[in-house]
Amino acid sequence: MDLPGALQTRIRSVPDYPKPGILFKDITPLLQDPPLLSRCVGALIGAFPAGTFDVIGGIEARGFIFGALVAHTAGKPFFPFRKLGKLPYQSLREAYNLEYGQAEIEIHVDAIAPGQRVLIVDDLLATGGTAAAAARLVRRAGGEIAGVAFVVELTFLDGRRLLHEAGVPADRVVSLVGFRVGE
Repeated sequence: MDLPGALQTRIRSVPDYPKPGILFKDITPLLQDPPLLSRCVGALIGAFPAGTFDVIGGIEARGFIFGALVAHTAGKPFFPFRKLGKLPYQSLREAYNLEYGQAEIEIHVDAIAPGQRVLIVDDLLATGGTAAAAARLVRRAGGEIAGVAFVVELTFLDGRRLLHEAGVPADRVVSLVGFRVGE
């Protein structure tokens, strides 16, 4: 089975979670399928030519899982994008808008060396706010965006628009499987 089709069968839809009207995409079944998870990690790495990224940043929380696996498999360093107040050392922060309010993410000040090419990894692209904030943080830290990679994309929410507004070229945004409204 092709990878997008296999992923569609292993990503569970949970209605009304975390609130009524939301159809949550649960990656737990994918994590319980080692061969498919390995294919997924290989596809995330393979979406970017060899030698085009130096370090991987994973977005809290499920991006830690995929980002760390990508980093380990590619033999590259990993760093986390954390929610505000979760890092123990000096950090850089970036605010972004949520549907009802604002949030912040942060990275350690030494997470990225000047000029390093960063591959940002997360499990899911929805509205794009968190990933766009991560891209802005990379630039503020002196890094370059090698790419932004997602396992799942909710295409109907147009998250790529905010990534574009954050200066990420369209050809550097990759998702392995897309879902439309109600899927």
